[in-house]
Amino acid sequence: MRTDLLMSVQGLSVSFWEEKRRLQALKDVSFDIPKSKTVCLVGESGCGKSVTARTLLGITGANSTIDEGTIHYSDPKGTLVDIVGLKPDSKVLRRLRGNDATMIFQEPMTALSSFYTIGNQIVEALRQHERVTKNQARARAIEVLEAVGMPDPQAQMESYTFELSGGQRQRAMIAMALMTNPRLLIADEPTTALDVTTQAVILDLMRTIQKKFEMSILFITHDLGVVSEIADEVVVMYLGEVVESGPVEQIFSKPRHPYTRALISAAPHYAGNQESRLPVIPGIVPSLLERPTGCAFSTRCQHNKSELCNIDRPPINLGSTNVRCFLGRAGVPEEFKKEGVTTASDEGEKTESLANVALQVESVSRQFVKRTGLIRRKEKTIRAVTEVSLEIKEGETLGLVGESGCGKTTLGQTIAGSIDPSDGKIRLAIEGQMREISNLSEQERRNAWQHIRFVFQDPFASLNPRMTVFEIVSESLRNGPSRIEDRRLRQQRVYEVLERVGLDPAQSDRYPHAFSGGQRQRIGIARALAPKPKIVIADEPVSALDVSVQAQILNLFQDLQRDLGLTYLFVSHDLNVVSNISDRVAVMYAGRIVEIAPTDEIYSSPRHPYTAALLSAVLTPEYTPNKSRREPLQGHPPNPANLPPGCSFAPRCSFASSNCQQNSPTLECDDEGRLVACHRKNELTLSGITRVSGNAVA
Repeated sequence: MRTDLLMSVQGLSVSFWEEKRRLQALKDVSFDIPKSKTVCLVGESGCGKSVTARTLLGITGANSTIDEGTIHYSDPKGTLVDIVGLKPDSKVLRRLRGNDATMIFQEPMTALSSFYTIGNQIVEALRQHERVTKNQARARAIEVLEAVGMPDPQAQMESYTFELSGGQRQRAMIAMALMTNPRLLIADEPTTALDVTTQAVILDLMRTIQKKFEMSILFITHDLGVVSEIADEVVVMYLGEVVESGPVEQIFSKPRHPYTRALISAAPHYAGNQESRLPVIPGIVPSLLERPTGCAFSTRCQHNKSELCNIDRPPINLGSTNVRCFLGRAGVPEEFKKEGVTTASDEGEKTESLANVALQVESVSRQFVKRTGLIRRKEKTIRAVTEVSLEIKEGETLGLVGESGCGKTTLGQTIAGSIDPSDGKIRLAIEGQMREISNLSEQERRNAWQHIRFVFQDPFASLNPRMTVFEIVSESLRNGPSRIEDRRLRQQRVYEVLERVGLDPAQSDRYPHAFSGGQRQRIGIARALAPKPKIVIADEPVSALDVSVQAQILNLFQDLQRDLGLTYLFVSHDLNVVSNISDRVAVMYAGRIVEIAPTDEIYSSPRHPYTAALLSAVLTPEYTPNKSRREPLQGHPPNPANLPPGCSFAPRCSFASSNCQQNSPTLECDDEGRLVACHRKNELTLSGITRVSGNAVA
């Protein structure tokens, strides 16, 4: 093993046993982790990334076996240790897991206990592995919390998990991992659940602590924007195999494997055309029981030659990257040209008429009252949404963006009628007339739900696991104004809508657990479409999906809008996704709309400092040498129960004046006729992001 390597994995194969069935999760996996470098494991869900990471630490579980291979680790004394040959309870492996290598997880709310303070958990992590007193451990914990940028670390030691923001919880997880000064940090999707500004802060933090502690990082993600930002080396995995590996610049500029190329092409990015369709990878990752005989990717590869790829497993081809593919023999070109998007005009025009208003939101506010105390009851007013006004035209998609906690979901639920507004009115175009749909009786509310439907973020939690797909989709057709009494006609409608979203009606008797994440989201969309609505509110509908499945679902939304004339309110914190589907974008902060404009205007020339800050944090799936270090947006959105006077964004805004600190701006037109809520809207010149087209920047 080379002296510059911390760990070297060679020929690793791992199997899991379910009853008497053997499922091979990893097959002949080989890659290196250099000292003080970042290696990114990339691939769709089910490709073996997390299993690989857990195998390095020996925590795969009792039902797993390492069939063959080696994991050589260079310990602090320079001695080579083969982790595969160690017993699970050996001192060497226990030291590796607790001292030399640590792991942070995707969801800190799940990984951290809600019953103990952050300080207790961090102190316990250190005392499990080092002989120190409680006072020494506490002092060390405060020092590490300060190193990861936790505001007021001494006070936060007494905080519980639920009292911290998402970014603060992730900082606490990183601090716990750093307590023993590890040489290897394994990060399993640590930024996937974070909004774009918090993600930028956490990535910047990880770069800083890597340099300070001289750590190696194994970073697991399916977000190629994150990979281009943080990786030194990239390992692309598919169905438990390494299909390509190499330096990050080569992976993005000259990828050789069809799967790597397909992932890069499918990643959403700002292309300046909201009617475009993203390239997709057909099908899904096969189950471990259906592993192809030859090339693992053969069933989804556009270059597949059945007489070759379906029979023989391809060898490793060395070059600018190491790739497991037949390349020229299978017709795979060596030169990579990023697959461009196709416009909607290739398959039919999008609805041209946007003259008629489909939805009006007029000065809508939503407040919640929180009561605390047992004897002296105190009330706090939480202003989740404040005086929001907007219109959406028929056949239009309005993107709603902002950080977590800014009120996006509450506004969507208020518009949909799940909760009533505290003030203001919501009107919906029904049979040619604008009718108010807020503060209705239960029966009137159900009648309105025929015209406005909701697609939820989590495609599994939002579906009843005890109901079949047919029962889920037909639920709105059995009750209310959309009721279809004739079972045969009801079945016909369910089958029709399932086919419309790309699902096989023959599978409608199955339960949600039998489907993949992308298929479950299609079921949720089918449920929303069943009563033939006019408006669909989609709340983060692709944030939990792989990049390849994201492309399929975004294309589906566009197809349905074109064919059915649907109107969308598309809620998301992912600005790359929003740029590919929205005609206009509304930016929300602390319960208020701070800017509304057509998508191209928002992305190329933002007028509000908060919009510019969001755009500066966007990561694109493009590798650029010598990237300029962006300045992450510091601080956090204000507490809606204690909003600051004046502009809510002023405490975080580098352009704030005394007027901003004292007086709240209104949403009004600037000198160019764009709606912006900023006192300095006509003075500032702010930078947007550059449109990406093909392999080049336009």
